[in-house]
Amino acid sequence: MKGLLTIFLLTVSNLFMTFAWYGHLYFKNLGWFGRLGIAGVVLVSWGLALFEYLFQVPANRLGFAGNGGPFSLFQLKVIQEVITLTVFTLCAVFVFRTDKLAWNHALGFALLVAAVYVIFRKW
Repeated sequence: MKGLLTIFLLTVSNLFMTFAWYGHLYFKNLGWFGRLGIAGVVLVSWGLALFEYLFQVPANRLGFAGNGGPFSLFQLKVIQEVITLTVFTLCAVFVFRTDKLAWNHALGFALLVAAVYVIFRKW
């Protein structure tokens, strides 16, 4: 249960992170947002990043084996990276609609899945 909750919280965190980092590229076409200067854009991004941390920090505390969770520190990091790239890809393709998913993206994700396997395997 802690593992699934950790993954859910990391996913929500990464939604906020994606929009904190890249949302200004998408929302620039909105009237009021498009008129913000760089300082305003940074402040909006920081506001979104606050929500990212409100989910990310509890996810890592809950999921970390040192706190009774199911994942090592390396496992948490690899899970987070895979979630980050998955959320980013879905947003880029279906929300931003700026890029198409190509074969090299699919191959890269397959290699990430292989990395997850290697990190989680007990040698």
